[in-house]
Amino acid sequence: MANALQQLIRERLDREGWSYGEVARRGGVPRSTVHHLATTERVVRMPQAGTLEGLAKGLELPLDTVRRAAAEACGIHVYGSPAGADSAPAAPRSGDPEVDLLIASVQRLSSDDRRHVTALVESLLGRAAKPEQRD
Repeated sequence: MANALQQLIRERLDREGWSYGEVARRGGVPRSTVHHLATTERVVRMPQAGTLEGLAKGLELPLDTVRRAAAEACGIHVYGSPAGADSAPAAPRSGDPEVDLLIASVQRLSSDDRRHVTALVESLLGRAAKPEQRD
């Protein structure tokens, strides 16, 4: 069974009659990257932002559409709905794809793991605040 990113890429290639090379050329990404994303059954980690931007450009699709399909292929639920969809209201988004991905990923963690992440974040924030407090 194809994942969401595979389906998106394959449907677009079939509909437009494009090759992996054409998409890669238009998007400025390696052909091997387009081929890999179109054929790999299990996406282990979210592709780099530049890769998603190039893929979106090459497929002539909105970046958010490609980002959502990639996140779903990784097993990550991205809150909110695509424009025009009739569903629950979108959760606030930070505007930073990395922050949005982190927020969406937290739900996949066990409650124990979430406590560890919380402790880590608090520790990092405390460490960042210490130089300011020394004055």
